[in-house]
Amino acid sequence: MSAQEYFSKIQELIRNVSQESMPAIEAAAESMANSIAAGRVVYYFGSGHSVIPVLDVFPLYGSFVGLQPVHNTPLLWTKVIGRGGTPELLWIERQEGYVANVFRYYTLDPQDTLIVISHGGLNAAPVEAALLGKAHGLTVVAITSLQNRRRAQPRHSSGKTLADIADIVIDNGAPPEDALIHVPNWPEPVAAASTVTALAISMALVAETAKRLSQRGIHVPTFVSPNVMSDPDHNLKVYDAYRELRRKIY
Repeated sequence: MSAQEYFSKIQELIRNVSQESMPAIEAAAESMANSIAAGRVVYYFGSGHSVIPVLDVFPLYGSFVGLQPVHNTPLLWTKVIGRGGTPELLWIERQEGYVANVFRYYTLDPQDTLIVISHGGLNAAPVEAALLGKAHGLTVVAITSLQNRRRAQPRHSSGKTLADIADIVIDNGAPPEDALIHVPNWPEPVAAASTVTALAISMALVAETAKRLSQRGIHVPTFVSPNVMSDPDHNLKVYDAYRELRRKIY
């Protein structure tokens, strides 16, 4: 029953997020639509496993110009252990001052929106990304676990967590331990939730932002799967549009 139990629990979490976090999702999507309508961008940032939604947001079929991932190879493991492994990543994302160098090569504008994804919201990387966004006047959106925030103490020297800094906080619905399933004769829980719920939230934001842009009469170049596109050059045109926008943010 473990596989079925996981499907049942993850569906329940997503259902709860869709109900309880919808006001925050709508507020975030409004900010995202404002940024893109102004010819600016929505930055996405995460480290560790939280970089997965960042990598997924653009370029991906169904995503559009204006969604700008910010990722840094040392903040994403490339192997389990050794150079580029998880122990190294976990050390780096806790080092204060590192993230300022990651954002150094992006132009942050008060019209931009910054989405920071972190299940715990405690490490230096997400906290300092949010602080940096606030310092530059951006609207900062957090996708994080509020259960974890209520339980954990801040680790950063500012005395704040990601949820304390963000203008808009979207609860990912996942428990502090992240893993959902308890197996008999297996001490540790297994099968994590936060990446699944963060991905669902991220794509819900994409959908809601597109709706709000459309209501304003705005269409943004959007990736289309080659399996269904009628114009073979469609995605090349999307890259061209991104290239024009890129000149504003680097």
